[in-house]
Amino acid sequence: MYSEKMAALGKKRSAIRELFEYSQTRKREIGNDKVFDYSIGNPSVPAPAIVNETLVDLIRNTDSVLLHGYTSAQGDAEVRRTVADYIGKTFGAEADENRIYMTTGAAAALSICFNALCTGNDEIITFAPYFPEYKVFIEGANCRHIVVKPDEKLMPDLDALEKAINMHTKAVVINSPNNPSGVIYGEEVIKAIAALLERKSKEYSHPIFIIADEPYRELVYDNRDVPYIPNYYEHTIVCYSFSKVWSIPGERIGYIFVSPRMKEAADIFAAVCGAGRSLGYVCASSLFQRLVMRCIGTVGDTETYKINRDILYNALTEYGFRCVHPDGAFYLFVKAPVEDASEFAEEAKKRELLIVPADSFGCPGYVRISYCVTKEQIENSLPAFKDLAKHYGLIG
Repeated sequence: MYSEKMAALGKKRSAIRELFEYSQTRKREIGNDKVFDYSIGNPSVPAPAIVNETLVDLIRNTDSVLLHGYTSAQGDAEVRRTVADYIGKTFGAEADENRIYMTTGAAAALSICFNALCTGNDEIITFAPYFPEYKVFIEGANCRHIVVKPDEKLMPDLDALEKAINMHTKAVVINSPNNPSGVIYGEEVIKAIAALLERKSKEYSHPIFIIADEPYRELVYDNRDVPYIPNYYEHTIVCYSFSKVWSIPGERIGYIFVSPRMKEAADIFAAVCGAGRSLGYVCASSLFQRLVMRCIGTVGDTETYKINRDILYNALTEYGFRCVHPDGAFYLFVKAPVEDASEFAEEAKKRELLIVPADSFGCPGYVRISYCVTKEQIENSLPAFKDLAKHYGLIG
């Protein structure tokens, strides 16, 4: 009568969104200022002024039929040309409009890529910790999701990666800056992964792709550099979203970039177009495509997130918590002081601290704290964190 697989997926709530919805109920009960919601990665800084101003200008001064009409399935040609030009000028990468596919955000981009590449009995590798929906998207494309555990610094373990690769490996997902850890994979790490995949591709006589998931590319601190992976590995497909950098997660706009360096680029891009068609991810918002054409390269307020990071990281480490120092994104990854992170999160919940156990991120024993909140929330929540530390004997 219906898909039991899809029904099961619908009944199994995302831990992040379930906690976020709980926070909304709890705030109505006791007041916004008494609930410290660190559950969801919803940008807390306003969209850049130029983004809002451009939207108003487009609506007021563009022909309505044109502005709200269909574009080509893969996106407006001029928009795609603008994106390709930006990639070329900014990263020095070879790019052209015929390898750009406009999408409704990075989630659609990832789903399209997994469906474009997988042919049955294929495997997609992700590094833990990873965004939980990867598993849903990968299995939805009838692929096997293979998780490679990180090293002690939460960086990719290359020995473990090599052991995980086999003849069925189709792609490796790289998310840097990483959600949920905030870790950035530096040039040496990217070069090492690229060299390993080149060797394994030859061994198994088929390309192993890198899918670079980059919604946090510009959200970096302390002048850290994020290597542009197509410059290091030819079989790279980039999935990009403007949600985080422009603080517009509800608008859903991004793109797929198939590197022209790969000799199969034309066929891979055709598969991307076909997967988009099959999934119904065609003709991304015409209005927001034109916003991209006008505002690409704009970066929102990252200084606010850096201030939040510093306050929270410094306080929690002072209280005795073990935290991974985030160089990008807006998450703090904290080692639970007990084996069961869910137990720790429940204890935090008693103090109105809403933090997400990282079991679904592939890292049991950790929690994720989203610091894309107001500075006031962080400062007001510190006594609760301190009390939590005292409860576990981390401080006197």
